Amino acid sequence: MVESSIIKRKETKPVYVGGVQVGGGAPVVVQSMTCTDTRDVGATVEQIKRLEDAGCELVRVAVPDREAAEALLDIKKAVRVPLIADIHFNHILALEAIKNGVAGIRINPGNINKDKIKEIISVAGERDIVIRIGVNAGSLDKEILSKHGGPTSAALVESALDSIALFEDMGFYSIKLSLKSSDVATMVESYRLISEKTDYPLHLGVTEAGSIVNSSVKSSIGIGILLYEGIGDTVRVSITGDPVSEVDVAYRILRALNVRRVGPDIISCPTCGRCEIDLFKLVEEVEERLAGMKEYMKIALMGCVVNGPGEAAEADIGIAGGRGSGVLFRKGKVVRKIKEEEFVNVLMNEIKKEE
Repeated sequence: MVESSIIKRKETKPVYVGGVQVGGGAPVVVQSMTCTDTRDVGATVEQIKRLEDAGCELVRVAVPDREAAEALLDIKKAVRVPLIADIHFNHILALEAIKNGVAGIRINPGNINKDKIKEIISVAGERDIVIRIGVNAGSLDKEILSKHGGPTSAALVESALDSIALFEDMGFYSIKLSLKSSDVATMVESYRLISEKTDYPLHLGVTEAGSIVNSSVKSSIGIGILLYEGIGDTVRVSITGDPVSEVDVAYRILRALNVRRVGPDIISCPTCGRCEIDLFKLVEEVEERLAGMKEYMKIALMGCVVNGPGEAAEADIGIAGGRGSGVLFRKGKVVRKIKEEEFVNVLMNEIKKEE
């Protein structure tokens, strides 16, 4: 991990989800959630393995019934990444998930009775399981909603603090927190407020953020603002679609802030009338060829000599186009001239040399 000298992250308590440290100065952890039927072990394992290949470090799975809870045993055996069980309403499912080997559970204090939460806490403490207190604007306690006049940031924080008190009264401190809303401003303010009041690690995310474009915008703003302020220990970008894209967007947000440098950072110009190569196709091909690359590298793909190599001098490697040809450059210095049809293959070969 490389951290920006501008961003000073808030110090939080470390917790360990399986072998993954969250908080306590550890790199910001990227996680996602499966969208398969958890009872379908084969489909769920296949999706988790795709998430692992994309760099996902924690995976959450829905546990809607006893059959899904039982499936966790076989799923866990087939994957490397620590599993987190997502529990709503039925505390028995949380107990079953813990018994079947998950590394953490997520519960929403708004939809489980406090006495049942105490049972979960007791068993989780015995098994050294991390619990995420997942406060959600859509499922707050009716009394808190009435007191605050709706799902405000103050309402979310009060709900979280009430739950923390319950956990701490039972001597349980392996806690992560999330205070999610589909409203970006409410989400940002909620995390700011809770960060002032507790040192537990924070799980950032904008819930129900929508399709990939809508979610990318909302998540980049919400998660990005907080990370820039040093708030946040793990992130999940919520996208309606393939969860692998959640991991991709999450790493792009982290790279953009220099919070974590993982994978290729491809910079390219928007093109203009000076561009005389098919830059759109070039960027698309390079992104496709580099999918799954874990090593950090800044790669510039520029449509003309105005934008490259001069304006992309900080790139590790890049191409600046001309009419049917271009130049390959490293750190702003031209290496050689190449034909347009050679761009992708030459670039891939040079990247391999850098790895």
